[in-house]
Amino acid sequence: MNMKHIQYVLTVLREGSITGASKKLYVSQPALSQTIKQIEQDLGAQIFDRTTDPISLTYAGQKYVDAAQQMLDIDRNLRAHIAEMKDEIHGRIRVGISVQRGLQLLPYVIPDFARRYPFVKVELVEHGSDTLERMTSEGQCDIALVATSEKPNKLNYVLIENEQVVLMAARSTNLAHRFAAGEPIEITEAQNEKFVSMRSGHSVRVVQDRLFEHYHINPTILMETSNMEAGKNVAAHANAVMLIPQVYVTNSRDLQYRVQCHPILNSNHERHFYLCYRKGMYLTRYMEDFARIVCDKLNVPFNLPGQP
Repeated sequence: MNMKHIQYVLTVLREGSITGASKKLYVSQPALSQTIKQIEQDLGAQIFDRTTDPISLTYAGQKYVDAAQQMLDIDRNLRAHIAEMKDEIHGRIRVGISVQRGLQLLPYVIPDFARRYPFVKVELVEHGSDTLERMTSEGQCDIALVATSEKPNKLNYVLIENEQVVLMAARSTNLAHRFAAGEPIEITEAQNEKFVSMRSGHSVRVVQDRLFEHYHINPTILMETSNMEAGKNVAAHANAVMLIPQVYVTNSRDLQYRVQCHPILNSNHERHFYLCYRKGMYLTRYMEDFARIVCDKLNVPFNLPGQP
């Protein structure tokens, strides 16, 4: 295994095809196909199942990718250790965060961080929480700030804020006429309302899909969006409802007279706000300080799992 081959294999896996990966890698499709075949010959087994779309890993391929991730971790950790031994303050931190959370949090975090580490570049990776968890586990983010449920995987999770997903309803909806603001309801009470929905890949959409599937309901979707700010304002003005974290309504004073919120009864699909990073990854001093600043701004104790 070498780093170039690892990069090729992981890019094919992420892009879902050799054609897509060749464009990302700026190599020709035949050349990339030949390299992948050579890697498989050296391994003595096929890495990819080419009969699926998108392309998927064989059992041997999964073992190869697991080993490749370990090699990348060793390389990153070694470089981080050496940089700190030399007391270097230049570097890069890749931070995964949703656009909405970024609007709320980054104006308070980035200025403090930049004052402490003026030569460390912050690269934002902006996606929904499900996507960010995957990218962090694959090493494409150093630290991610995600709204999710803690799960057994390749990541360390640090709880930094509790969060409740509620049903926000425009006061003009039938549901708002039937129930008082703040009254807990079954999600089935909203099955005849129009929904504004987050797009697939957002953690709220995961909660929504699980609720709809569990209660066998299929409401009308008025609009799908990746922007929670846009979604909540459309729902408020378009006689619609939306599943949304309570904090996004509480922090919007302009919506207080247009909407009301309802906790969802019998919902076991909780999510909270976490800081996460790969298990086995060495956090540099500036990465650790970034996490510390986030915790300070949210008034939570700074307590990261042990480092290698």
